[in-house]
Amino acid sequence: MKRSGPLFTLLAGLVLGLFMLSLNATTGSKSASSSYTEESPSPKASPAPTQTTASPSPTPSRTPVPDADYTGRTKDDSASVAVSLRDGKAVAYFCDGRDKESWLKGDVEDDGTMRLTGKNGAKLNGTLKGKRISGTVDVDGGHYDFTADRAKKPDGLYRATGRAGDTDVDGGWIVRQGGRQQVGILSRDGEPSPAPRIDPETGAVTVDGEQLTARPVTP
Repeated sequence: MKRSGPLFTLLAGLVLGLFMLSLNATTGSKSASSSYTEESPSPKASPAPTQTTASPSPTPSRTPVPDADYTGRTKDDSASVAVSLRDGKAVAYFCDGRDKESWLKGDVEDDGTMRLTGKNGAKLNGTLKGKRISGTVDVDGGHYDFTADRAKKPDGLYRATGRAGDTDVDGGWIVRQGGRQQVGILSRDGEPSPAPRIDPETGAVTVDGEQLTARPVTP
């Protein structure tokens, strides 16, 4: 009986030790479990803003000079002037109805200005504003101020070329006021003279018994 006492004590200590070891293991497991926190997913990095290159300002569109015909008189009322505009080009005719005339041509700028030239140093400088061309004409040493307003058919600038008998003819006409007013010169083999009237609706004209047709003039 005396020997069983120490053995019993040893067994009791062993059981107690196992119990404490088990308790520590359980507590440690719980502690590890309670201290775990779920990591939140890292926020995705926002893409860097795309740099855009500013588009250049659009070039203002140019307004072309409208296609039209213009007829008028010189300031001293000694001659008529007609100008025809098409696609930025111009042709003009200066005529006093007797023996002085000139055909001129050139470009029209976007601002309506024009500098037209003709034979023997003739020139026309004009500016289109609204429905009127104002400017000057220099022909055969004369300098003339003029204005020409926008025309409606049959008004405008006409020309006829051909032969009448054995003669080469070349005629120019400026028609105004619905065809009631006409100024023109007809050259026979280079000799100028007042031109006969034309039919403003058809352009028909009789020259020395020959039938010719005067047609609208455009650049």
